[in-house]
Amino acid sequence: MFGIGPTEMVIVGIIALLLFGKRLPEVAKSLGKSFVEFKKGVQGIEDDIRDTARAPSVSSPSQSLPQSRPAATDEPAEPAAPKFEAPKF
Repeated sequence: MFGIGPTEMVIVGIIALLLFGKRLPEVAKSLGKSFVEFKKGVQGIEDDIRDTARAPSVSSPSQSLPQSRPAATDEPAEPAAPKFEAPKF
């Protein structure tokens, strides 16, 4: 397993026991949950990539634009908001 022998695993276990003591089961449980969530996230990303690769190609942007555009006029458009009037004293 990754080139780690039984001696190295015992040393890592002793160090973990010294560092975490009675909290070692809690730490191992939270580490396991974190690892499962990480794997789910990676799987979700892989699924998204796989789905986009299978999805039919989207039409080009030039085809989605409307063919006719309104004629441009020289007159400015009416403002949507009312003009600000300063208070009179």
